[in-house]
Amino acid sequence: MPSLERTVVLLKPDAVQRGYIGEVIHRFERKGLQIVSMKMMKLTHDLLDVHYAHHVGKGFFDSLKEFMMSTPVIAMIWQGPEAVAVVRTMLGPTKGHEAPPGTIRGDFSVDTGYNLVHASDSTETAAAEIERFFSANEIFSYDKTLNSHVFDTSR
Repeated sequence: MPSLERTVVLLKPDAVQRGYIGEVIHRFERKGLQIVSMKMMKLTHDLLDVHYAHHVGKGFFDSLKEFMMSTPVIAMIWQGPEAVAVVRTMLGPTKGHEAPPGTIRGDFSVDTGYNLVHASDSTETAAAEIERFFSANEIFSYDKTLNSHVFDTSR
């Protein structure tokens, strides 16, 4: 079986408000990724200070935190071969107006601040974000019988 990666996806307040939860999930499932955890959660100042530590001191930091706390978000873990790269490719560039049609941001976003989705940018980041957003008992392992029709499980 090929090596399976896990990645975190957060559907931001704009995705929740605009009703794109099902659309995003549908696209990832059609691609062949497997969801191993999902929950709706309200983000806190402390959690966002850690999550967006690389933005501390930037002019938009406070408004970013306020936006991310404005409604609950949908936090998910997706699994599959090269899951980090696959998800990021499906999302398209951060700036929605630069994202090509067919990507999630290209189809539904035109603004940098309202780009619908956060996704881990590496396997190392994914591991840290999984710990940050999920407890061990919220993550599931199960055989997805369709996997043998999505990727070569003999490797």
